[in-house]
Amino acid sequence: MAQPKSLSLAEQIDRLASIEAIKQLKARYCAACDDHYAADAIVALFTEDAVWDAGEAFGTYRGREAIRAFFAGISGTITFAAHLILNPIIEVDGDQATGTFRLIMPCTMVADGKPEARWMVSSYDNRFVRRDGVWLFQHLRVTVNINAPHLKGWA
Repeated sequence: MAQPKSLSLAEQIDRLASIEAIKQLKARYCAACDDHYAADAIVALFTEDAVWDAGEAFGTYRGREAIRAFFAGISGTITFAAHLILNPIIEVDGDQATGTFRLIMPCTMVADGKPEARWMVSSYDNRFVRRDGVWLFQHLRVTVNINAPHLKGWA
C-alpha cells in the first residue's frame, strides 16, 4: 500500500475545512429537498453544467434548468420527505472532491392517486468542485436500493 501524501499544516486545515463545507453543502441540499423540493434553493447548490442522475428510478438531468424543472415537479409525487444522510466518505484533491453518502428516507409518495408511507434507502456518489471559494455539486448520482411501502416492508 502506498504511503499517504504528507500535507503541510495549511493543506491539512484546507482539507478539513473543505470536508466540513461539503458536509454542509450536502445538508443544505437535504434541507431544501425536505422543504417540498425547493427547486431554486436546490439548483443554487449546483454548477451551471451539473448533472443530477438517479437512473431508472427518477431520471437524469443535465444543467441547472433541467434540474430545476425536475425538482419543481417532484413534490407532486413525493409529498413529504426526510432525507437522513449517513456515512460520509469525502476525498479532497485541491478544488475537486468526491463524496459518498448513504440515505435513509421516510417519505410519502403518491401511488394511484393516494398518499402512501414509504421507506427509501439509497447511496449517493457525488463529485464536487470549488468555484470562487465555494463548494458546489458538479455531479450527483443517487442509486435507489430500496423503495418500499412502510407496512409491507422490503424483505
